[in-house]
Amino acid sequence: MSIIAPSPTSLAFTVRRCEPELVAPTKPTPHEFKQLSDLDDQDCFRFQIQLIQFYRCDPSMHGKDPVKIIREALAQALVFYHPYAGRLRKGPGRKLILECTGEGVIFIEADADVTLEQFGEIIHPPIPCMDKLLYDVPGSGEILDCPLLLIQVTRLRCGGFIFAYRLNHTMSDAIGIAQFIGAVGEMARDECAPSIPHVWQRDLLNARNPPRVTCTHHQFDELPDTNDYPFQDMVPCSLFFGSIEVNAIREHLPSHLEKSSTFDIITACIWRCSTRALRPDLETQVRVMFAINVRGKLSPPLPTGYYGNAILAAVATTTARKLCENPLGYALELVKMAKANVTMEYVHSYTDLVVIKDKLDLNRVQCYLPTNSTRVGFEEVDFGWGKPAYGGPANLWTGPNPKLASSYTSFSNGKGKNGIVVSILLPNVAHEIFKKELEVYTLKGHAIGGQYLSTPIKSSM
Repeated sequence: MSIIAPSPTSLAFTVRRCEPELVAPTKPTPHEFKQLSDLDDQDCFRFQIQLIQFYRCDPSMHGKDPVKIIREALAQALVFYHPYAGRLRKGPGRKLILECTGEGVIFIEADADVTLEQFGEIIHPPIPCMDKLLYDVPGSGEILDCPLLLIQVTRLRCGGFIFAYRLNHTMSDAIGIAQFIGAVGEMARDECAPSIPHVWQRDLLNARNPPRVTCTHHQFDELPDTNDYPFQDMVPCSLFFGSIEVNAIREHLPSHLEKSSTFDIITACIWRCSTRALRPDLETQVRVMFAINVRGKLSPPLPTGYYGNAILAAVATTTARKLCENPLGYALELVKMAKANVTMEYVHSYTDLVVIKDKLDLNRVQCYLPTNSTRVGFEEVDFGWGKPAYGGPANLWTGPNPKLASSYTSFSNGKGKNGIVVSILLPNVAHEIFKKELEVYTLKGHAIGGQYLSTPIKSSM
């Protein structure tokens, strides 16, 4: 893999914030109660996710204030997407209900004494100093009775700005929130209405009546945590996969797998290499789990503009021995099979299982967890300053304990360098082994191993 320059280690900057405010829709919106779908309502979505977008200075926008423009555009977009301005309430049992109150979302105006360039040539998660770029307003982060969105727009010294936001995941998946933020961008560019329709219709992803489980769902297997993976001192490293690196990996595959997707190839390669680097007991069951967009899996497909959670976890499982001792094609076949298993019947069965089994959560033991945001749409959001230098997840993992998590994000420098940045959390002791394992597939004259991320940027208030 090509080296990604490490994050700055000695940069300190100051952030000055205004008091948080509520931004409500510009027009009255219906006061009503809306049901979430049974997919929305899962335990595994009951948390907050952080996202961030970096924008360069645009001389054609000189004299225009991104904070003012985005604040006004946000209020306009909330007229169309008024559920985001509401609050979640506790319904019967553990069911969540959305009350459309029109109260609004939290908005923070800020200025930072730092330039975009100081964050590095290739911006990638985990983003340093997120506590400064997205202030955690006390009492705002609960699932119930709290604003569903928290947004901070931070002007930079160079004339660029950062748009950081936190979402209650029960409301939307990545595609859904990217659709809404894209609508804010359109309002900022003086459009009268969003170009993509806003579709609620959460009943389309409810369980059948009666619910019935017809498929096997290994995502919820009860596995003992043997602690074979040494999840202490987790450190991120980031790698760049361009066409050269991906094609080098393809040469290690049998002919019938050479045309596999870039996601499948990278995922299989990193799953195998990271497992070999972590060296679990060879009879241990190991897995890879990743999100699948099911919007097109149903008949008819979900309507264009559906912005709820329409993803579920696909999983491949094997033993460490089989994964580590078989060629790369074995891992790739498992990844492709996991995707192929997600049929319309599988989606219905999965949703029914979530309803039948109370408090069902994904089992992440001995599991590689890649998140792919390369085709979500974050990189297309334009508030008038053009496309972002980076748009996507702010963190690699959100949860109580670090896991073998990674993030795939798009990168293009406008000079012909295009590809995918993979940022992965690994125990510090496994980094060198992991790099050497990857070099087996990617070293081809000019390709080189990954680079550790350094200590995050320091900041002060």
